[in-house]
Amino acid sequence: MAALSNFSFSLSTSPPTFVSSSKTLKLLTSLTKKPFFRLKSRAFAATCSLHSASATTNPPTAQVETFWQWLRDQKVVSPKSPIRPATVPEGLGLVAQRDIAKNEVVLEVPMKFWINPDTVAASEIGSLCSGLKPWISVALFLIREKKKEDSPWRVYLDILPECTDSTVFWSEEELVELQGTQLLSTTLGVKEYVQNEYLKVEEEIILPNKQLFPRPITLDDFLWAFGILRSRAFSRLRGQNLVLIPLADLINHSPGITTEDYAYEIKGAGLFSRDLLFSLRTPVPVKAGEQVLIQYDLNKSNAELALDYGFIESKSDRNAYTLTLEISESDPFFGDKLDIAETNGLGESAYFDIVLGRTLPPAMLQYLRLVALGGTDAFLLESIFRNTIWGHLDLPVSHANEELICRVVRDACKSALSGFHTTIEEDEQLLQGGNLDPRLRIAVGVRAGEKRVLQQIDEIFKERELELDELEYYQERRLKDLGLVGEQGDIIFWEPK
Repeated sequence: MAALSNFSFSLSTSPPTFVSSSKTLKLLTSLTKKPFFRLKSRAFAATCSLHSASATTNPPTAQVETFWQWLRDQKVVSPKSPIRPATVPEGLGLVAQRDIAKNEVVLEVPMKFWINPDTVAASEIGSLCSGLKPWISVALFLIREKKKEDSPWRVYLDILPECTDSTVFWSEEELVELQGTQLLSTTLGVKEYVQNEYLKVEEEIILPNKQLFPRPITLDDFLWAFGILRSRAFSRLRGQNLVLIPLADLINHSPGITTEDYAYEIKGAGLFSRDLLFSLRTPVPVKAGEQVLIQYDLNKSNAELALDYGFIESKSDRNAYTLTLEISESDPFFGDKLDIAETNGLGESAYFDIVLGRTLPPAMLQYLRLVALGGTDAFLLESIFRNTIWGHLDLPVSHANEELICRVVRDACKSALSGFHTTIEEDEQLLQGGNLDPRLRIAVGVRAGEKRVLQQIDEIFKERELELDELEYYQERRLKDLGLVGEQGDIIFWEPK
């Protein structure tokens, strides 16, 4: 039997695409209970809360009207534009000025009004930012322009919120409500990442070039820019992985829209033009006076929605939990197991997103069985089985192997559940009671969802434990293939003639 120490479980979430294209931000934490902790070094001095007067207050109507007039003066929109910015329950949004048909183009923004790394490169700080990560260069540009009274982007920057309900803006007191969740670990990890990037860029770029940065740039400024980009930047566009589109970025999300197709794209401005346009369509018909809405991302979990945008949905399949499995370097069969994992598209660590109400992800059981292989089952790791072992791992290997993975997974789930300071019943009572602060509602919703997924995982492996004596294992299957065991499991004895 493999030793329990050969198992490594941890939690992870992916960084936003504009932060890093690698897995350097994979946040790994133990499935055991983690105390809430504070960031060391420079703390974030300012946070904003929805229940404070100055939090995400909408910009004055005059600023919105100034922004709208600026867009008209710049010929970005016309008086006959089908949409215009307006105050909506979410803050600011795009409201139809007339009935709009499904898939109708509602907005086209020329490239000269985009803010992206090319915009930074053409600015006064372009040469300084040439070696920076794209999101950092755009963040510095936004902060610098925000602090300039005569910025050509002034009217746009004036309508941007000082913060959102994204968990990166939550106070320590608010984050306490996320105790035990993966979202807490991710949020603290992201804030620490932003802090480290800020300290580096402050030392290497900002302080040595005070003539270009006459006003102090603080850690809170940097976090603000990060939050703006995370919540408003468009990605997955032709040649554009990080771009802010004024006016288009006011588009809000609807959980009722279940397609991401054709909502926006980059296209040519015309047959004889090299210019590009950002084109936004409505995926559904919209009546005059209603909001134009899109689906942000069908694949994000509630934890990811909370981190990126500051909201969650009530749909059960938005609740997910990321299980990270790892082949321990202390495993005596580490090299063989790693080779098998890599041959099958995995690695030393494997990440499996388990969604509420759905079956376990493909290859998860195979990877679990691989990690647990040992003792009398280790013969399957020999080179003669290298081309067939993954298929063997798709089915139970042995009673000992299957029992081990059930026990370890269930123990890990129980340990994770013990890290929460409330029960699901208490969370549900809070949600049904209403009148919750928006951020508390997010926290309660996320932690209740994570608990449900953990209970689902535990239940799956509990049921599997009860079936251990009834399962067919490798040796039985092999004997059947050789014709030495009948369909009922009885051994066949051959009589000599």
